[in-house]
Amino acid sequence: RRQRQRFVDKNGRCNVQHGNLGGESSRYLSDLFTTLVDLKWRWNLLIFLLTYTVAWLVMASMWWGIAYLRGDLHRVHDETYSPCVANVYNFPSAFLFFIETEATIGYGHRYITERCPEGIVLFLFQSLLGSIVDAFLIGCMFIKMSQPKKRAETLMFSHAAVVSQRDGKLCLMFRVGNLRNSHMVSAQIRCKLIKSRQTPEGEFLPLDQCELDVGFGTGADQLFLVSPLTICHEINSKSPFFCLSQRSLRSEQFEIVVILEGIVETTGMTCQARTSYTEDEVLWGHRFLPVMSLEDGFFRVDYSQFHATFEVPTPPYSVKE
Repeated sequence: RRQRQRFVDKNGRCNVQHGNLGGESSRYLSDLFTTLVDLKWRWNLLIFLLTYTVAWLVMASMWWGIAYLRGDLHRVHDETYSPCVANVYNFPSAFLFFIETEATIGYGHRYITERCPEGIVLFLFQSLLGSIVDAFLIGCMFIKMSQPKKRAETLMFSHAAVVSQRDGKLCLMFRVGNLRNSHMVSAQIRCKLIKSRQTPEGEFLPLDQCELDVGFGTGADQLFLVSPLTICHEINSKSPFFCLSQRSLRSEQFEIVVILEGIVETTGMTCQARTSYTEDEVLWGHRFLPVMSLEDGFFRVDYSQFHATFEVPTPPYSVKE
Protein backbone atom coordinates (compact mmCIF):
# COMPACT_ATOMS: atom_id res chain seq x y z
CA ARG A 1 0.00 0.00 0.00
CA ARG A 2 1.25 3.49 -0.82
CA GLN A 3 2.46 5.26 2.28
CA ARG A 4 0.18 8.17 3.13
CA GLN A 5 0.74 11.30 5.15
CA ARG A 6 0.89 10.67 8.88
CA PHE A 7 -0.40 13.01 11.56
CA VAL A 8 2.32 11.81 13.99
CA ASP A 9 5.52 10.12 12.84
CA LYS A 10 6.80 6.93 14.38
CA ASN A 11 9.42 8.95 16.28
CA GLY A 12 6.69 11.13 17.81
CA ARG A 13 7.17 14.26 15.69
CA CYS A 14 3.86 15.95 14.85
CA ASN A 15 3.50 16.82 11.16
CA VAL A 16 1.71 20.10 11.75
CA GLN A 17 3.00 23.49 10.60
CA HIS A 18 1.42 26.79 11.58
CA GLY A 19 1.23 29.37 8.83
CA ASN A 20 -0.38 32.74 8.03
CA LEU A 21 -0.29 33.81 11.65
CA GLY A 22 -0.55 37.49 10.74
CA GLY A 23 -0.50 39.68 13.81
CA GLU A 24 -0.56 36.64 16.08
CA SER A 25 3.18 36.09 15.48
CA SER A 26 3.84 38.80 18.08
CA ARG A 27 2.74 36.29 20.73
CA TYR A 28 6.08 34.52 20.24
CA LEU A 29 7.92 37.65 21.35
CA SER A 30 5.68 38.10 24.38
CA ASP A 31 6.91 34.68 25.57
CA LEU A 32 10.51 35.12 24.45
CA PHE A 33 12.01 32.68 26.96
CA THR A 34 9.88 29.74 25.75
CA THR A 35 10.54 30.75 22.13
CA LEU A 36 14.29 30.54 22.70
CA VAL A 37 14.01 27.20 24.47
CA ASP A 38 11.96 25.77 21.58
CA LEU A 39 14.52 26.81 18.97
CA LYS A 40 17.01 24.33 17.56
CA TRP A 41 20.44 24.13 19.15
CA ARG A 42 22.24 25.88 16.29
CA TRP A 43 19.99 28.93 16.60
CA ASN A 44 20.33 28.93 20.38
CA LEU A 45 24.11 28.94 20.16
CA LEU A 46 24.07 31.66 17.50
CA ILE A 47 21.79 33.91 19.61
CA PHE A 48 23.93 33.16 22.67
CA LEU A 49 27.15 34.23 20.93
CA LEU A 50 25.64 37.26 19.19
CA THR A 51 24.00 38.58 22.36
CA TYR A 52 27.18 38.44 24.39
CA THR A 53 29.32 39.82 21.54
CA VAL A 54 27.02 42.78 20.94
CA ALA A 55 26.67 43.48 24.68
CA TRP A 56 30.45 43.38 25.15
CA LEU A 57 31.13 45.70 22.22
CA VAL A 58 28.44 48.19 23.27
CA MET A 59 29.58 48.37 26.89
CA ALA A 60 33.26 48.61 25.88
CA SER A 61 32.34 51.44 23.51
CA MET A 62 30.60 53.28 26.36
CA TRP A 63 33.71 53.04 28.54
CA TRP A 64 35.86 54.22 25.65
CA GLY A 65 33.39 57.06 25.01
CA ILE A 66 33.66 58.28 28.61
CA ALA A 67 37.45 58.25 28.39
CA TYR A 68 37.33 60.09 25.05
CA LEU A 69 34.90 62.78 26.23
CA ARG A 70 36.88 63.41 29.41
CA GLY A 71 40.14 63.67 27.47
CA ASP A 72 41.72 60.72 29.26
CA LEU A 73 43.03 59.29 25.99
CA HIS A 74 45.24 62.33 25.38
CA ARG A 75 46.71 62.54 28.90
CA VAL A 76 47.86 58.99 29.36
CA HIS A 77 51.43 59.94 30.29
CA ASP A 78 50.44 62.79 32.65
CA GLU A 79 51.18 61.41 36.11
CA THR A 80 49.44 64.33 37.86
CA TYR A 81 46.15 63.74 36.03
CA SER A 82 43.51 61.42 37.55
CA PRO A 83 41.61 59.64 34.73
CA CYS A 84 38.18 58.01 34.99
CA VAL A 85 39.67 54.56 34.50
CA ALA A 86 43.37 54.07 34.99
CA ASN A 87 45.36 52.66 32.07
CA VAL A 88 42.51 52.93 29.54
CA TYR A 89 44.07 54.67 26.56
CA ASN A 90 42.34 53.08 23.52
CA PHE A 91 39.41 50.83 22.59
CA PRO A 92 41.18 47.48 23.23
CA SER A 93 42.15 48.61 26.74
CA ALA A 94 38.55 49.76 27.35
CA PHE A 95 37.31 46.37 26.14
CA LEU A 96 39.72 44.55 28.46
CA PHE A 97 38.61 46.69 31.40
CA PHE A 98 34.97 45.80 30.70
CA ILE A 99 35.78 42.06 30.47
CA GLU A 100 37.80 42.16 33.69
CA THR A 101 34.96 43.95 35.47
CA GLU A 102 32.21 41.74 34.06
CA ALA A 103 34.06 38.52 34.79
CA THR A 104 35.23 39.80 38.22
CA ILE A 105 38.81 38.93 37.32
CA GLY A 106 40.40 42.12 38.65
CA TYR A 107 44.03 42.08 37.54
CA GLY A 108 44.55 45.42 39.33
CA HIS A 109 46.15 47.20 36.37
CA ARG A 110 42.92 48.91 35.22
CA TYR A 111 40.55 50.31 37.80
CA ILE A 112 37.94 53.03 38.14
CA THR A 113 38.69 56.11 40.23
CA GLU A 114 36.43 58.00 42.60
CA ARG A 115 36.60 61.23 40.55
CA CYS A 116 34.39 59.82 37.78
CA PRO A 117 30.65 59.92 38.69
CA GLU A 118 29.61 59.00 35.14
CA GLY A 119 31.88 55.97 35.34
CA ILE A 120 30.30 54.91 38.64
CA VAL A 121 26.83 55.16 37.10
CA LEU A 122 27.97 53.15 34.07
CA PHE A 123 29.53 50.57 36.37
CA LEU A 124 26.20 50.10 38.20
CA PHE A 125 24.34 49.85 34.90
CA GLN A 126 26.85 47.30 33.63
CA SER A 127 26.42 45.15 36.75
CA LEU A 128 22.63 45.14 36.46
CA LEU A 129 22.62 44.51 32.71
CA GLY A 130 25.19 41.72 33.00
CA SER A 131 23.17 39.96 35.70
CA ILE A 132 20.00 40.14 33.59
CA VAL A 133 21.70 38.86 30.43
CA ASP A 134 23.45 36.04 32.32
CA ALA A 135 20.26 34.96 34.06
CA PHE A 136 18.26 34.99 30.83
CA LEU A 137 20.69 33.27 28.46
CA ILE A 138 22.31 30.86 30.92
CA GLY A 139 18.87 29.96 32.28
CA CYS A 140 17.67 29.30 28.72
CA MET A 141 20.65 27.06 27.96
CA PHE A 142 20.25 25.18 31.26
CA ILE A 143 16.56 24.51 30.65
CA LYS A 144 17.26 23.35 27.11
CA MET A 145 20.06 21.00 28.21
CA SER A 146 17.96 19.54 31.02
CA GLN A 147 14.91 18.84 28.86
CA PRO A 148 14.04 15.13 28.97
CA LYS A 149 13.51 14.82 25.20
CA LYS A 150 16.41 12.39 24.87
CA ARG A 151 14.91 10.27 27.63
CA ALA A 152 11.96 9.61 25.32
CA GLU A 153 14.34 7.92 22.85
CA THR A 154 14.91 5.12 25.36
CA LEU A 155 11.19 4.39 25.51
CA MET A 156 10.24 1.87 22.84
CA PHE A 157 7.01 1.13 21.04
CA SER A 158 6.37 -1.90 18.88
CA HIS A 159 6.55 -1.27 15.14
CA ALA A 160 3.05 -2.69 14.65
CA ALA A 161 -0.16 -3.13 16.59
CA VAL A 162 -2.03 -6.44 16.59
CA VAL A 163 -5.65 -7.53 16.79
CA SER A 164 -6.36 -10.87 18.44
CA GLN A 165 -8.35 -12.42 21.25
CA ARG A 166 -7.43 -12.11 24.90
CA ASP A 167 -9.57 -13.61 27.64
CA GLY A 168 -12.24 -14.39 25.05
CA LYS A 169 -12.48 -10.75 23.88
CA LEU A 170 -11.23 -9.19 20.67
CA CYS A 171 -8.53 -6.65 21.53
CA LEU A 172 -6.24 -4.18 19.83
CA MET A 173 -2.77 -4.41 21.39
CA PHE A 174 0.67 -2.88 21.10
CA ARG A 175 3.82 -3.14 23.19
CA VAL A 176 5.84 -0.52 25.13
CA GLY A 177 9.21 -0.89 26.81
CA ASN A 178 11.80 1.03 28.81
CA LEU A 179 15.46 0.52 27.85
CA ARG A 180 16.89 2.15 30.98
CA ASN A 181 17.13 0.74 34.47
CA SER A 182 15.83 4.01 35.91
CA HIS A 183 12.05 4.01 36.19
CA MET A 184 9.38 6.30 34.80
CA VAL A 185 7.46 7.43 37.87
CA SER A 186 3.67 7.69 37.53
CA ALA A 187 3.80 6.50 33.93
CA GLN A 188 0.46 6.83 32.14
CA ILE A 189 -0.54 5.93 28.60
CA ARG A 190 -3.27 7.36 26.40
CA CYS A 191 -4.47 6.59 22.88
CA LYS A 192 -6.19 8.78 20.33
CA LEU A 193 -7.89 7.61 17.16
CA ILE A 194 -7.39 10.12 14.32
CA LYS A 195 -9.95 9.57 11.60
CA SER A 196 -11.99 11.73 9.24
CA ARG A 197 -15.76 11.63 9.58
CA GLN A 198 -18.87 13.50 8.56
CA THR A 199 -21.45 14.63 11.10
CA PRO A 200 -25.21 14.12 10.60
CA GLU A 201 -25.40 17.85 9.82
CA GLY A 202 -23.03 17.42 6.88
CA GLU A 203 -19.92 18.91 8.50
CA PHE A 204 -16.70 17.18 7.44
CA LEU A 205 -14.08 16.71 10.18
CA PRO A 206 -10.76 15.79 8.50
CA LEU A 207 -8.82 14.96 11.69
CA ASP A 208 -11.41 14.04 14.27
CA GLN A 209 -9.92 12.79 17.54
CA CYS A 210 -11.53 9.98 19.50
CA GLU A 211 -10.29 8.51 22.77
CA LEU A 212 -9.43 4.81 22.90
CA ASP A 213 -10.01 3.18 26.27
CA VAL A 214 -6.84 1.43 27.44
CA GLY A 215 -8.01 0.81 31.00
CA PHE A 216 -9.13 4.13 32.44
CA GLY A 217 -11.77 2.54 34.65
CA THR A 218 -9.59 -0.32 35.86
CA GLY A 219 -6.33 1.63 36.27
CA ALA A 220 -4.57 -0.39 33.57
CA ASP A 221 -3.44 2.88 31.97
CA GLN A 222 -1.18 3.50 35.01
CA LEU A 223 1.98 1.59 34.12
CA PHE A 224 4.73 0.06 36.23
CA LEU A 225 7.19 0.15 33.35
CA VAL A 226 10.10 -1.96 34.54
CA SER A 227 9.65 -4.55 31.78
CA PRO A 228 7.92 -4.50 28.37
CA LEU A 229 4.16 -4.31 28.69
CA THR A 230 1.41 -5.07 26.20
CA ILE A 231 -1.22 -2.34 26.19
CA CYS A 232 -4.70 -3.64 25.44
CA HIS A 233 -7.78 -1.88 24.08
CA GLU A 234 -10.88 -4.04 24.34
CA ILE A 235 -13.05 -3.78 21.23
CA ASN A 236 -16.65 -3.66 22.46
CA SER A 237 -19.84 -1.75 21.73
CA LYS A 238 -18.27 1.47 23.07
CA SER A 239 -15.13 1.14 20.97
CA PRO A 240 -14.79 3.00 17.65
CA PHE A 241 -13.58 -0.34 16.20
CA PHE A 242 -16.90 -2.03 17.00
CA CYS A 243 -17.60 -2.55 13.28
CA LEU A 244 -14.00 -3.28 12.27
CA SER A 245 -13.36 -6.65 10.66
CA GLN A 246 -10.39 -8.19 8.89
CA ARG A 247 -11.90 -7.37 5.50
CA SER A 248 -12.90 -3.79 6.34
CA LEU A 249 -9.44 -3.13 7.77
CA ARG A 250 -8.06 -3.17 4.23
CA SER A 251 -10.23 -0.26 3.16
CA GLU A 252 -10.11 1.82 6.35
CA GLN A 253 -8.03 4.96 6.83
CA PHE A 254 -7.18 5.88 10.41
CA GLU A 255 -4.24 6.57 12.68
CA ILE A 256 -3.79 5.58 16.31
CA VAL A 257 -1.67 8.07 18.26
CA VAL A 258 -0.08 6.68 21.43
CA ILE A 259 1.11 9.08 24.16
CA LEU A 260 3.22 7.82 27.06
CA GLU A 261 3.87 10.28 29.89
CA GLY A 262 5.81 9.94 33.09
CA ILE A 263 8.28 11.58 35.46
CA VAL A 264 11.96 10.85 34.95
CA GLU A 265 13.20 9.29 38.17
CA THR A 266 16.67 10.86 38.06
CA THR A 267 15.64 14.46 37.27
CA GLY A 268 11.99 14.69 38.37
CA MET A 269 11.00 16.26 35.04
CA THR A 270 7.99 15.17 33.00
CA CYS A 271 8.79 13.21 29.85
CA GLN A 272 6.46 12.41 26.97
CA ALA A 273 7.01 9.85 24.22
CA ARG A 274 4.72 9.49 21.21
CA THR A 275 4.23 7.20 18.26
CA SER A 276 1.43 6.25 15.89
CA TYR A 277 0.01 3.29 14.00
CA THR A 278 -1.74 3.60 10.65
CA GLU A 279 -4.21 1.04 9.38
CA ASP A 280 -1.52 -0.84 7.41
CA GLU A 281 0.49 -1.24 10.65
CA VAL A 282 -2.33 -3.10 12.40
CA LEU A 283 -1.90 -6.86 12.01
CA TRP A 284 -5.09 -8.89 12.27
CA GLY A 285 -4.75 -12.29 13.92
CA HIS A 286 -1.27 -11.73 15.41
CA ARG A 287 0.21 -11.84 18.88
CA PHE A 288 3.52 -10.60 20.29
CA LEU A 289 6.30 -13.03 21.03
CA PRO A 290 7.29 -13.35 24.72
CA VAL A 291 10.45 -11.44 25.63
CA MET A 292 10.72 -12.29 29.35
CA SER A 293 12.69 -15.25 30.68
CA LEU A 294 13.77 -16.30 34.16
CA GLU A 295 17.53 -16.47 34.64
CA ASP A 296 19.60 -17.25 37.72
CA GLY A 297 18.07 -14.90 40.26
CA PHE A 298 16.67 -12.26 37.87
CA PHE A 299 14.35 -11.76 34.92
CA ARG A 300 15.92 -11.17 31.52
CA VAL A 301 14.34 -9.14 28.69
CA ASP A 302 15.28 -10.07 25.13
CA TYR A 303 14.70 -6.91 23.11
CA SER A 304 15.63 -8.66 19.87
CA GLN A 305 12.09 -10.13 19.93
CA PHE A 306 10.41 -6.90 21.03
CA HIS A 307 8.74 -6.21 17.68
CA ALA A 308 8.22 -9.85 16.63
CA THR A 309 4.72 -11.27 16.23
CA PHE A 310 3.23 -14.60 15.24
CA GLU A 311 -0.14 -15.59 13.82
CA VAL A 312 -2.87 -17.01 16.02
CA PRO A 313 -6.37 -18.21 15.12
CA THR A 314 -8.64 -15.15 15.20
CA PRO A 315 -12.18 -14.77 13.83
CA PRO A 316 -12.16 -12.45 10.80
CA TYR A 317 -15.46 -10.89 11.83
CA SER A 318 -16.11 -7.67 13.69
CA VAL A 319 -17.45 -7.64 17.24
CA LYS A 320 -20.75 -6.34 15.89
CA GLU A 321 -20.99 -9.28 13.51
